[in-house]
Amino acid sequence: MNLKTIASASLFAVLSFAAVAANASTTSMNDASVMQYRYGDHLDVKKVLSVKDDQSNACGPVRTRMDYLDSKGQHESVEYRTYATSGCHDN
Repeated sequence: MNLKTIASASLFAVLSFAAVAANASTTSMNDASVMQYRYGDHLDVKKVLSVKDDQSNACGPVRTRMDYLDSKGQHESVEYRTYATSGCHDN
């Protein structure tokens, strides 16, 4: 093996690990019971139980999940996009 082959294999391995990590972070909130909110959807929210962001230190659009109780007392979840600003500033 020459240096070029080793370098190419190493680059491929690093990019593969990065792709797996990125996929893991984007699928962390996926759940079959979670409704994907679309603009104009009617939500029957009586009480909000929790709101969780996909990433806590992001700057830009992130997925957010809200768990709530509807007017019948049923547990529901909705996922939507919000704009995170916690990672936008250097402290």
